[in-house]
Amino acid sequence: MKDTLILAIESSCDETAAAVVKNGRTVLSNVISSQIDIHTLYGGVVPEIASRKHTERVNQVVTEGLKQAGVGLEDVDAIAVTYGPGLVGALLVGVSFAKGLAFASGKPLVGVHHIEGHICANFIDHPELEPPFPCLVVSGGHTHLVRVQDYGKYEILGRTRDDAAGEAFDKVARAIGLGYPGGPKIDKVSDEGDPDAIVFPRAKVGDSVYDFSFSGLKSAVLNYLNSCKMQGIEVNRADVAASFQKAVVDVLTDHAMTALDEGGEKVFAIAGGVASNRHLRAAFEEKCNARGIKFYRPAPILCTDNAAMIGAAGYYEFMRGVRSDYSLNAVPNLKLGER
Repeated sequence: MKDTLILAIESSCDETAAAVVKNGRTVLSNVISSQIDIHTLYGGVVPEIASRKHTERVNQVVTEGLKQAGVGLEDVDAIAVTYGPGLVGALLVGVSFAKGLAFASGKPLVGVHHIEGHICANFIDHPELEPPFPCLVVSGGHTHLVRVQDYGKYEILGRTRDDAAGEAFDKVARAIGLGYPGGPKIDKVSDEGDPDAIVFPRAKVGDSVYDFSFSGLKSAVLNYLNSCKMQGIEVNRADVAASFQKAVVDVLTDHAMTALDEGGEKVFAIAGGVASNRHLRAAFEEKCNARGIKFYRPAPILCTDNAAMIGAAGYYEFMRGVRSDYSLNAVPNLKLGER
């Protein structure tokens, strides 16, 4: 049977990425050009700067992706590209480039949902994994508890009502002076802190046991910091980081375990940038082992934004017969399961 090669492009936020993926599971190349150094100067992602940097880098990154894979554009079967959700200007750069490439080469174009890409990152590191299975997607912009029913078919069990988990990490990191990006910095400094030093709230959403809310937790941290400042109390930021992180991890794991207990599944996966957090991974490892549940998580490089995951998702969409025409546009608020 002939191998199917997908050239994938990802530009939804502040990484310009390209990859070539074979049969949805084998990565031949995965090139990522990060903008973290630039956005760190501003304490977060500046959309206009992100778009400009994507424009400067996309051609070079795609060329390098093909080169590292040892293939030419004529060898790929389709071009997959993230078209939402994300920053509209950033998405447009990738979508426009992919459309031009597809038109010039005559290759099929496949628009891919960014969250679907994160979920499919698990297929790369775990070739034995097959749907159905529940998956928690936690990133800077999204917190979704999803049941993966089949390739390209998803049931959303719960989602955040306000801030995403990664967004809360970034805001708390900024408040305690750690800077951007917040997730990795809180993960690191929390090793020096006591996770039980400060009791922060674990929010429950009354009408949905699987939904999340992190804005109250973020506000509780800010109120704690302001209270310490007003009373002249020195803040131990390692304790704050560790206590905040424990509150997030507790909520994420509790909701996921509730879903697993009720659904009876024996397989569980996580995905997204926050899924690279060491404490979250360890907590899920422990709780899944205690229940006899097989726990899957991608390597950290596949948790953060990359094009290999888009290539994996693009392969399964392509094999399902999904094709996008040249009217494909960026959809910044695209919902999972929509096309």
